[in-house]
Amino acid sequence: MNPPENREYTAEVMFETFNVPGLYIAVQACLALAASYTSLKHTTDDVLDPSMMHTGTVIDSGDGVTHVVPVSHGYVIGSAIRHIPLAGRDVTQFIFNMLKDRKEPIPPEDAKLVAKLIKERHCYTCKDVAREFQKFDQNPDKCFRTYSGVNRYTHKPWKCDIGYERFLGPEIFFNPEIFNSDYKKPLSRVVDEVVQACEIDSRRGLYNNIVLSGGSTLFRDFHRRLQRDIKGIVSDRIDKNMASIKRAGVDQKRPSVSVKVVSHPMQRFAVWFGGSILSAGPSFHGICHTKEQYDEEGPRICRHNAAFTHL
Repeated sequence: MNPPENREYTAEVMFETFNVPGLYIAVQACLALAASYTSLKHTTDDVLDPSMMHTGTVIDSGDGVTHVVPVSHGYVIGSAIRHIPLAGRDVTQFIFNMLKDRKEPIPPEDAKLVAKLIKERHCYTCKDVAREFQKFDQNPDKCFRTYSGVNRYTHKPWKCDIGYERFLGPEIFFNPEIFNSDYKKPLSRVVDEVVQACEIDSRRGLYNNIVLSGGSTLFRDFHRRLQRDIKGIVSDRIDKNMASIKRAGVDQKRPSVSVKVVSHPMQRFAVWFGGSILSAGPSFHGICHTKEQYDEEGPRICRHNAAFTHL
């Protein structure tokens, strides 16, 4: 959430310059939760828990940085927010470095753009890196791809091979040491630490609704890999706790914790979609700050923005 001074400045600009009739300042993570719930509600036949709209852990990964934000009952737990210095730009740089090291015949002026297009069109998340290497070595004709283009200056056609970077690019989220030797904590571990940093009563809801937001979470099978890794961490912790309890001579049933990573059609534009959904809802007019309130009390009215708890 922006500091109160920034929210007051935003109110002044929106009411004075753009003359908007109403204003509500929301946190991106809350809007992503609303987008996820609404999108799933219209694309699945499963019965959804309404609390998923305002409680969950949001992974927002764009071009520059990845944030993990826990939200409970519409309010962000600020003390537990974590960020990862890896995002889409780093995946592009990693692919660019691999192409450069192989000396692929890509025009230098187009190399970064080509790496970005390869990331968006050909990259995916794998289950196991070692097996994926083996699969590529055994079936190169099936697994390798070719990217072609024309030099914008000489107008000569060129081709480059797309190989291991197809799965190694997104792998930096799960094994960041392959790209950044200074940062070695995988995304799954960060998500688990964020949930564990929250109050114990809210943890089940945060594990059960891990929502993806942003273009860098769109890799194929990204949500499945992340869910598997987080489940493994949670399961290992429960096993250790149960072993300690058993050594103490206490007979207790093993608890179960539901871990679910949510992927939905509006993932890339989740924040914008969530904002449009909330502003079109019937409760928006009762929660937003109006121009009349601004004229009477000034920009301080935007220091507090009540949380949405339902559509």
